[in-house]
Amino acid sequence: MVFFDLETTGVNVASDRIVEISWLKIQPDGRESIQTQLVNPTIPIDPRAIAIHGITDEDVKDKPTFSEIARTLAKDFEGCDFAGYNSNKFDIPLLAEEFLRAGVDFDLRKRKFIDVQVIFHKMEQRTLIAAYKFYCQKDLENAHSAEADTRATYEILKAQLDHYEHLQNDVDYLSAFSTQNRSVDLAGRIIYNDKDIEVFNFGKYKGEPVEEVLKKDPGYFGWILNGDFPLYTKKVLTNIKLRAFGKG
Repeated sequence: MVFFDLETTGVNVASDRIVEISWLKIQPDGRESIQTQLVNPTIPIDPRAIAIHGITDEDVKDKPTFSEIARTLAKDFEGCDFAGYNSNKFDIPLLAEEFLRAGVDFDLRKRKFIDVQVIFHKMEQRTLIAAYKFYCQKDLENAHSAEADTRATYEILKAQLDHYEHLQNDVDYLSAFSTQNRSVDLAGRIIYNDKDIEVFNFGKYKGEPVEEVLKKDPGYFGWILNGDFPLYTKKVLTNIKLRAFGKG
């Protein structure tokens, strides 16, 4: 299991970049190892992001780009499931974008995801700092540094398992419990409905089967491909279109 946290240039999954990544790797026998890496995003960091995490353009100008560390990360993450805080909506989709931009074939859809924030919000409706205080009875120092947030997330999940008797210490169970939508594309633009059919989860065709929309409105495909959507969403949509075309 890899617990991880990203600090980024901003909050747009499609266009922003990683400036720091920290990952805590938990082996089946309980052994722990943690690593933190500053990353040159190759684009300016939004001042609003700097105000939160404190990482400046000067701090990362001489650091490796994500493309330079992508293969090493993929190797270290091989065979691992992932956990984070608000990771299903932000960190996982953005990490997938970075791997795609780097040209590294690392399919995160093969992994299980545990989002500690979703568990927390279902149970208590709080923030990460409050979650740490509530579950671990500690004040979170250095909040919004990737390493502090990563370790706090791991400690919170362990405390959640102790606190709620019905929560199972099982990756499959926790992944299912901390998933709000059955997302097809990580960003939640395309999801599975109750019949396991891929449907759009936004816009004028929300709730409609993707294959049917692509057939009746071919221009919608081009609009998404040329729009400000995540690369992974575009990849998933293209695969669905190719599959539908093959059926025809």
